[in-house]
Amino acid sequence: MEKLTLGLEWFLNPDHVPFLVGLEKGWFEEAGIELELVEPEEHLDAVDEIESGAMDLAITEPLHLVEDRSKDKPVIGFARFLHTNGGVMYLADSEIERPRDMAGKRIQYPGAPGPGGPAIVKTMIEADGGECDVEDFTPVNNSFYHTDALLEDKADLATLVFYNFEVLEARHRGHEAKFFALKDWGVPDFCQLILITHPDTLEKRRPLLERFLKVLNRGIDYLHQHPRKARQIYFDRTETDQDSPLMNAIFEATVPCFTFDLTMSNEYYRELARWMKESKLIEATHEPGEYWTNTLA
Repeated sequence: MEKLTLGLEWFLNPDHVPFLVGLEKGWFEEAGIELELVEPEEHLDAVDEIESGAMDLAITEPLHLVEDRSKDKPVIGFARFLHTNGGVMYLADSEIERPRDMAGKRIQYPGAPGPGGPAIVKTMIEADGGECDVEDFTPVNNSFYHTDALLEDKADLATLVFYNFEVLEARHRGHEAKFFALKDWGVPDFCQLILITHPDTLEKRRPLLERFLKVLNRGIDYLHQHPRKARQIYFDRTETDQDSPLMNAIFEATVPCFTFDLTMSNEYYRELARWMKESKLIEATHEPGEYWTNTLA
């Protein structure tokens, strides 16, 4: 039995159901894998843990992988497993009707006052024919509590939002939440979850990672074929209230987001890196082959 430590990108939630299914069914054990799921203290802690050798694998988003590589972090991505609709959320009673109306607004996003949130919103405004500078916005950091930031009037809009989570949450709380998707307004579609590791781990433990991905695929297959049984596994393992309308809605909306195609193209990463450099989120770009591989997928 070989141990693998997998760092989650956030707290344990329906995005991680295939791993819970694999654990519940004993499939990881059958593959000779002792899998440990770790919730990082901060959203991006896992990259540092991988670099130090304290963690074997981590879940992140393509945006962060490109950013880490631009900082010469020793990480490589090797599989995608979830693709959701991400973008900017706002409330119907705001003065926002189309992307260019977001100019000069208060933006809620994790990492504020960093450059990410304004860069995303600026791109969307310009794609709608508007004009603005990143200095025109007021950054708001309410951690990952996007919905709270809007409902408590701390911000006018929230970015880095997943449609299958925050939009449903806001509506569940009785508010008409609206949404601009990244992919519709000039921003590369980076709201996907991927697996990363250290390049040395990829080479030295390749057979183990191949077995790990087979179990992941099996978990995704089970989730699509038996969503009710998978939901029960999730609720039992996380001790979630099975009668919660919100959690049931989030689970149902998340199921279609899991993909059987674990690969990603070099063209996708080149476009994402180009946008990030133009938006001054990174200083330099690298060839995707330096930080992404489809050889295991």
